[in-house]
Amino acid sequence: MKVESYKIKGWKKKETGVLISENENWILVNHIPADYALDGFKLYRKKFVKKRVSGKSEKQIERVLNLKNKKTPELKDFVFSDVLDTLKWSEKKYGLFEFQDKGETELFYGKINRTENDILVIDMIKSNGQIEENYDYDFSLKKIRSITFETDYFESIRLLMTDEIKNYLQQRV
Repeated sequence: MKVESYKIKGWKKKETGVLISENENWILVNHIPADYALDGFKLYRKKFVKKRVSGKSEKQIERVLNLKNKKTPELKDFVFSDVLDTLKWSEKKYGLFEFQDKGETELFYGKINRTENDILVIDMIKSNGQIEENYDYDFSLKKIRSITFETDYFESIRLLMTDEIKNYLQQRV
């Protein structure tokens, strides 16, 4: 088990996770949002990673996780790909995706509406699970810094969205 922290270009806070795998473009971690808590998976685009550290505080986290008998999880059926294909994979597997771009405090949940060249247009999924199909904002695929899935919050939004869809379909009957 190896815990690393990452300084992401344009973000103030460091990101920490248990390294699972990487390729030339991405780093896949079991995300550590605070202290010694593991929460889902996070992909970081290497071109936005300014610094990687596995120092004293990361060694302390490793020690605690080992004492808790935490194992590095496997992510079945995941294959490294480009940004768009990774978002499509997440949407197919979970029904939605989550990503962050240059704003470290903004999480975007959605479904792909359309793409045009490097521009992604999404149907936004709001925090109450409602899908806003007329969300009129373009995202540059080149600026997406991280993609997240299977966190507690991600699962909560997914469940709310599924329930909203079910309620909508029941009302139409």
